[in-house]
Amino acid sequence: MNSPDPRSPLVLDTRTLNRRPGTMHELTRTVHLPEDIGTDVIAIPAGHPVQIELRLESVVEGVLVTGSVSGTAGGACVRCLDPVDLVVAAPFQELFAYPDRAAHHHEVGVPTGEEDVYELVGDLIDLEAVLRDAVVPALPFQPLCRADCPGLCSECGMHLALDPGHHHEVLDPRWSALSAMLGSDQGEKRN
Repeated sequence: MNSPDPRSPLVLDTRTLNRRPGTMHELTRTVHLPEDIGTDVIAIPAGHPVQIELRLESVVEGVLVTGSVSGTAGGACVRCLDPVDLVVAAPFQELFAYPDRAAHHHEVGVPTGEEDVYELVGDLIDLEAVLRDAVVPALPFQPLCRADCPGLCSECGMHLALDPGHHHEVLDPRWSALSAMLGSDQGEKRN
């Protein structure tokens, strides 16, 4: 397992808990993300600040991390492609198991209920994956600039919010032969 960088703002040192069950430590941090957290459509960009409120509790199995993360995600409206900024807040709770406890659970085959088991590396906790797991489901699947966004014209790409009455006369291609006949009949009547 790779050792987390203790200088990273998302890495926490748990030595103050002294591995004594019942010991607790609370903290609030504003950190700048090292990588985007989100999807291709909407994400909190790298370098943007997020507010993290945490409670670290020493338990028999490891360190229970409970908290919330909030920040501003940016993306594009799926209907009109205008920029969208959305405040995102997500709670999380995760157990970071002590390495000896995690190894014991693997040996005796105790089911953890989850595929991903977070472990302390030395006395360090890396929150990046936990934050990603909390923020991504909190983001909208299809972000909108406003709930009633009309989108873009499918014919010319005009922003329909600027001209709500915008439309095009579109002739069904199945009627094109009849239209050609009507056009030739009207030309003969004029002569």
